[in-house]
Amino acid sequence: MTEDLSPEDRFRLEVLLAQELKAVRIDESNLVLHALTSQGEASIPLAPNCRADKYLRHIRELLSGHALGSPGGYPVYLSRWTRHGQMEGINLGKLLLTGEPEAVVAVVYSPALTDELARHAWWTQPTIENARLMLRREAVARGEMGKVLADFLVEHLPFLQDDHLAIMDTVAVLLHSGVLSREQMEATWKRGKRSNSHYVAFLEMAAGSLPMARPDHAELPAVRAALAEQIAAGQPVALALERALSGQGQTFLAAAVEILERPETQEVVTRTLNAIGRYFSGPEAWPEGIDPPACQGFAPLLEATVRLAGVREDSVKPIFARSTAIGSLMRRKIEPVVAPIMADMRALTAARKTAAS
Repeated sequence: MTEDLSPEDRFRLEVLLAQELKAVRIDESNLVLHALTSQGEASIPLAPNCRADKYLRHIRELLSGHALGSPGGYPVYLSRWTRHGQMEGINLGKLLLTGEPEAVVAVVYSPALTDELARHAWWTQPTIENARLMLRREAVARGEMGKVLADFLVEHLPFLQDDHLAIMDTVAVLLHSGVLSREQMEATWKRGKRSNSHYVAFLEMAAGSLPMARPDHAELPAVRAALAEQIAAGQPVALALERALSGQGQTFLAAAVEILERPETQEVVTRTLNAIGRYFSGPEAWPEGIDPPACQGFAPLLEATVRLAGVREDSVKPIFARSTAIGSLMRRKIEPVVAPIMADMRALTAARKTAAS
C-alpha cells in the first residue's frame, strides 16, 4: 500500500507508525494528518500524488492495515455494527488509529468505553453528539472526562437553538451524568424561560430535585392532616397529591404547564405527557383507598391527581399519526387533549381554600 503514497509521506508515516499511537485524525480540507502519541501531538502535512479523495483513501487503508490488519481499509461490516453495541472482541483503541470518523462513532457508542478511550476519542472528534454519547457511560461520567464533556455541552446548549430534540437529549444526558454543579443546573433550568424544551428533560430525569423550587402549596398542611393515615399507609393517590402540593411538585406542575402552553414539536408534547403520567402514576386504588369523610373537601384535587396519573402520549398518538404539524398548527390540533390536562394541573397550583380547611 505504501507504493501508492508519495515518498515523503511514506517515510513520515513509517516513522509515525513506529511510535505508540493513541489516536489519529485527518484534516481533509487542509490535507494534514494529526496523531496523538504517548509523547504528545504530531502533525504530518500530506503531499498527494493523485486526486485528494483517492489519496486520503490510500492513507486510511494504510492506517487500517496497520491498526486492524485490514489492508482494504476500515471494515465495512463494522459500520453496520457501530450503533448496535456489537463491538465485543474488538480492541476499541485500535479503531481510533484508522482515521475513520465512523470508527470514532463505533468507539463512543460502545458500552466498553473507558475514561481514557473517551479522552482519545474526544481529541479525535469533539462533537456535541459524541459528547452526549460518551457522557451516558458511567465510567466516563465519573472519570476526568465527565466534567470536560459536561462543560462542553453546557457551553454549547445555546447553539442548539431550535433543535428541540437535541436540547431535550442534551439536558437529559447532563442530568443523568450527575456531573453538573448547582450553578450549572440553575443556569440550564433558567434557559427554559427562553425555550421551554429545556424543562422537559428536568421533568423526565429530576422531577424530585428540580432547581429553584417554589414554595409549598398553601393547602399542603391541611391535606397532610386530613390524609395522615392514608399517607402513612402509602396510599398511592394520597402520596401523589402530597407530592404535587410540595414545593418540588409545584415547580414540576408550573414547568409542565409552561411547556404545554406552547410546545414547539411533537416530541416535546409526547415526552412531557409521559413525564406527567410517571410523576402522578399509581393511584389505581382510589377512591376505595380514601376515606370520603376525611377528604371530602379535597375531592376535586384528588380527582385531578387521578386523571393526571393516566396521562400518556397515547392520547395524542392518533393525532400525530395523521399529521406532521409543529408549532401553532400542532397546538390547535392537540388542544382538545391538552386543555383538560392543563386544567387539572392548574387546579393543583391554584391558590384557593377547600372546604376541608
